[in-house]
Amino acid sequence: MTTAHQPRGAPGETRPGGRTARTREAVLAAVFEELGAGGFAALTMEKVAHRSRIHVATLYRRWRSIEGLVCDLLTELSSDVPLPDTGTLPGDLQALARSISAFYGEPRTRRLIEAVVSAAARDPQVAGVLRSFFGERLALAGQMVERAVARGELPADTDPEQVMSALGAPFYYRILIARRPVDPALAESAATAVWAAARAGAYRRAGHGPVDDTTGP
Repeated sequence: MTTAHQPRGAPGETRPGGRTARTREAVLAAVFEELGAGGFAALTMEKVAHRSRIHVATLYRRWRSIEGLVCDLLTELSSDVPLPDTGTLPGDLQALARSISAFYGEPRTRRLIEAVVSAAARDPQVAGVLRSFFGERLALAGQMVERAVARGELPADTDPEQVMSALGAPFYYRILIARRPVDPALAESAATAVWAAARAGAYRRAGHGPVDDTTGP
């Protein structure tokens, strides 16, 4: 799945080639390694500069803060979570849930999302980046729901964003609230529950009447 576009002026928003791209790659790799070594609390611009061998002034000029660095890293890593197209919504939901489970199965990735959410609570700019990130990912993943509606698998007024939010919610509850690792069983249960609820009309757009039990396959 493609990554979220960040607002103009947000840290790390450009995707240039050449030396600048190599600098970004080295810096983000260093951030990921430092998160694994000491977590977000121990992450500093100086440590990232030392590990990446990029001058700290460059980090401040490009990303402005540690929060900017971790937001850019989250966007970069999330591009490894593909948007499936298996031909059925149950298959798509299972495939995407397994990819999310694998993505957050890496301890450093869990620390990363924890860091970004924590930073968003304190920094309005980070909060804006986080909203943009999840908003675009929900819209992209919603294409699976739109295909399912076109195939007649779901009611025509199903809200794609509600469906995809429901799929992601158990993972973020497990990571941020329960503070436990995700696993394949969570992916299976989340996908199964969301498919059953969506097919029953639980995620219809607001303002519509009762669910028509004859809708769908």
